[in-house]
Amino acid sequence: MLRVGINGLGRIGRAIFRANLIKKYFDVVVINDINPDIDNIAYTLNYDTLYGRLELPFHSQNGCLINAQHDSIQVYHEAHIGDVDWSRLNVDYVIDASGVLDNVKHAKDLIARQNVKRVFVTHSPDDVDFTMVLGANEDQLNLDQHKIISTSICDATALGPVLQAINIKFGIKNGYITTLHPWLNYQNLMDGPSSSWSVPGEIYHHYALGRSVDGNMIPKPTSAVEATCRVVEGINEQMIGSFSYRTPTAIVGSADITLNLGQTLTKSELIDVFEKIEASQHIKVIHNNVEPLVSLDFLKSDYSAIIDHRWTDVVGGSMVKMVLWYDNEWGYSSRVVDQVKHVSDKEGL
Repeated sequence: MLRVGINGLGRIGRAIFRANLIKKYFDVVVINDINPDIDNIAYTLNYDTLYGRLELPFHSQNGCLINAQHDSIQVYHEAHIGDVDWSRLNVDYVIDASGVLDNVKHAKDLIARQNVKRVFVTHSPDDVDFTMVLGANEDQLNLDQHKIISTSICDATALGPVLQAINIKFGIKNGYITTLHPWLNYQNLMDGPSSSWSVPGEIYHHYALGRSVDGNMIPKPTSAVEATCRVVEGINEQMIGSFSYRTPTAIVGSADITLNLGQTLTKSELIDVFEKIEASQHIKVIHNNVEPLVSLDFLKSDYSAIIDHRWTDVVGGSMVKMVLWYDNEWGYSSRVVDQVKHVSDKEGL
């Protein structure tokens, strides 16, 4: 089976680990995390406020994580991805879930030294070989050229397939997207500096992000459309504006989409496009919802995007309104696991 290492065991790293325990697409044989307490690493895997307990908990033994049905997982505590000897345990791919931008540079060194075959990066930096969103652009993968692959971000993972389908069928002229994103762990419970996770030691120039997550909706810029435009041909940031609220909620994101299209259409025609996609897809990308649900009803949904057709509308024959939901951790991490399998299948591993 494919041998994978995970660099960074934060919220996304742990969700990837847990999702793969269910899917069983690869063996995680190495974990690297700056947390020096391996017992605490095991604890964070075993117990999760949002996703519950693992049925088969892990414990530490001789610098490894083990449980009743898994081979041991070697654990390192290095600050940089390049300081881990991934090749010693014959790791094929590394998933960099640290969120640290500098690790992309170190990942290039890993590839150059042939320590691993590929590195998957769980954000959307500029200096990668390819940014992939399943349901949008996976057909453009080039195994010879794409060694460092960005798995994009949760917002683009949800938006990409939806905008791709609309643009192909009807043509997008322009529009605006507002995302509502739950709090992240670099934010503050009480007011303070807006510390960066991707560039440790840096303070965000957007000071409002340093305000308390409890009780506040924090308006902020978003990279959602920028990341989406990287994977959907025919749209760019001059066509689609964007804005975001960081909401005082723990999980499940949403996107409010308004688009002006190049063709006239009806609401039923628009919904029919996505019903056909859901019926024919092989990976859980699109789900159509009409039930009267709220955000936490989508907790642990492994779909990239749930389109809430209670709010789907067409105004004047060509202006479209849509609302998406997505578990910003579990849905996204499930696609990362699927991406690793997609690439390894194409590579014949």
